[in-house]
Amino acid sequence: MSGGIARGRLSEERKAWRKNHPHGFVAKPETGDDGALNLMIWRCTIPGKVGTDWEGGSYPVTIYFSEEYPTRAPKCMFPKGFFHPNVYDTGDVCLSIIGSDWRPAISVKQILEGIQELLDDPNLASAAQHQAYNLFYKDRASYNRRIKKQAEKYPAPPI
Repeated sequence: MSGGIARGRLSEERKAWRKNHPHGFVAKPETGDDGALNLMIWRCTIPGKVGTDWEGGSYPVTIYFSEEYPTRAPKCMFPKGFFHPNVYDTGDVCLSIIGSDWRPAISVKQILEGIQELLDDPNLASAAQHQAYNLFYKDRASYNRRIKKQAEKYPAPPI
């Protein structure tokens, strides 16, 4: 029964997203080889904020929902090896709203906006990737160059 609740909520989330979502963001359920939508896995992109070193990038995030959603937070992942203090080497995102501060009322839109905010404003008290943390903390100029290079790896689509 809980799977029905998860899929029902995700269907509503999809409708709300299609009606109103932030400019430059993409979030859609995965489509199988047979053309069927899988509401439990969403392929997303998050634009880098204008005026930051992340600007110009369109960063891929996959959201994995469990049958316990919305009671249990989804798992959000960047590609493996994504460079950021709050992203594990596996790509798992370390963000309070999908962790200890999870509430069932949090929407996909809020999750993606929270991740976008985290990109330029990492939580150094909850570092997940030591290389990125150390570079951010000890050599900010090198960190910023690395972020700009990463933005080139994930270019925003032409408008």
